[in-house]
Amino acid sequence: MEFNVKKLASDAGVFFSRAMQFTEEKLGQAEKTELDAHFENLLARADCTKNWTEKILRQTEVLLQPNPSARVEEFLYEKLDRKVPSRVTNGELLAQYMTEAANDFGPGTPYGKTLIKVGETQRRLGAAEREFIRSASISFLTPLRNFLEGDWRTISKERRILQNRRLDLDACKARLKKAKAAEAKAALWSDEVEKAEHELRLTQTEFDRQAEVTRLLLEGISSTHVNHLRCLHEFVESQTNYYAQCYQFMLDLQKQLGGFSGTFVGNAESASPAAATSSPAVAAATLPAVPTIPVVPTIVGVPNTVAEGVLNPNEVKPPASGTRRARVLYDYEAADSTELALLADEMITVYSLPGMDPDWLIGERGNQKGKVPVTYLELLS
Repeated sequence: MEFNVKKLASDAGVFFSRAMQFTEEKLGQAEKTELDAHFENLLARADCTKNWTEKILRQTEVLLQPNPSARVEEFLYEKLDRKVPSRVTNGELLAQYMTEAANDFGPGTPYGKTLIKVGETQRRLGAAEREFIRSASISFLTPLRNFLEGDWRTISKERRILQNRRLDLDACKARLKKAKAAEAKAALWSDEVEKAEHELRLTQTEFDRQAEVTRLLLEGISSTHVNHLRCLHEFVESQTNYYAQCYQFMLDLQKQLGGFSGTFVGNAESASPAAATSSPAVAAATLPAVPTIPVVPTIVGVPNTVAEGVLNPNEVKPPASGTRRARVLYDYEAADSTELALLADEMITVYSLPGMDPDWLIGERGNQKGKVPVTYLELLS
């Protein structure tokens, strides 16, 4: 019990001495041992690494999981050292809804068939997203998190110890300075000088030892950068594979839906106006065609001559009825003389021609006429 009381008293004395030294330094009333420039650079580099690693980690987590509630749930499971339950991705949930809707509408109808095909692709996209998240978490997020929760905590602990050793050293220097000043006035203080010099030697040794330990840890930041660079390459590779898969899935879906185009256009033309959709591509299919232009069939592997620009739009007359007004969403630069250049927010008149690519329409602005991309337009009723 007596030993514990003495230890507590000693610790309190050390804490008070450090607090006094720190306060006097802040007030400019005490000298401070400065670290060399190389050491200061190491400290600044370590702090910069820590700050940017935190930001990159947090934003990557947002990229992989935009839902904040889901991120909090995953964080709690991780802290409790429990496995995160499997979560359905948005693509997989959309696929489920599309499949169920197709069954209600009739899987044999054009709309039902299309819902099933799109749903299958959404399921594949969702599975690819799940694999990308898993791969990115292992190869990129985990190493960043391990640095912050492991190496950085060790560095921070040793830096705090170094700070305390420096405060002890500067306090001993101050006591020695006072003892020497008193010795000059009275010889009775010679013992105090000797004691202060002994304490200074001890604290200097401890400070130098701790500075070397901290320096080695800070120099290890270079290895951290090398490791994070390797992880970044793996993250990019995972992301590249993910987007390549998504692109291929969508190409396959586009080819499959191309086989439904004939049925789709026929249904769209017979549908009532109330059932018309606001989608630009679908709206293009529902526009009335000019009867005087022969239909050019689309053959797989052979470009559509109308869509490819053989037709001279200036020779085409608009239909007597059925033209629509459209607002331009983005600027568009015409690729050749058969296309019409567009400016954002301007209004033009559009209509479709038989055999045209559904992604294109004929647009008119005053005396100017040419093909325009549907995706650049907002079709108005």
